[in-house]
Amino acid sequence: MRIAFSCLLFLAVASAAHAASSCEQAANQAALNQCVGQAYKDSDAELNKVYTTVMGRLKDDKALSRRLVAAQRAWVAFRDAECGFQTAGTEGGSAHSMAVAMCLDGQTRARTDTLRTYLECEEGSLNCPVPAQ
Repeated sequence: MRIAFSCLLFLAVASAAHAASSCEQAANQAALNQCVGQAYKDSDAELNKVYTTVMGRLKDDKALSRRLVAAQRAWVAFRDAECGFQTAGTEGGSAHSMAVAMCLDGQTRARTDTLRTYLECEEGSLNCPVPAQ
């Protein structure tokens, strides 16, 4: 159990490092939970900004906008299911909320990166449905 906790502690610190160095100084599980939770909230805010920018570029194409909304809803369902699966081993433990927040943070940052690529791709790319600015 101590090894598992140590691994989770390490992962929590690594996952939250981009958002708050205070995770390294967390004195207890509650502080870690709060810190990693804040990292996820920050990542979610960034995702919402990028998503809004992508939707803004699609404002003249209602069909494509609807497809992005559907894709985002499907991604949320996937994210929640994936994090439920990844953190099943921590259910009932004090580190569970931290493990869930770490997973949500990682999934959210990955989705943000994906959406950001749509804003930065070259004109004429066959895999880029978002028009250049």
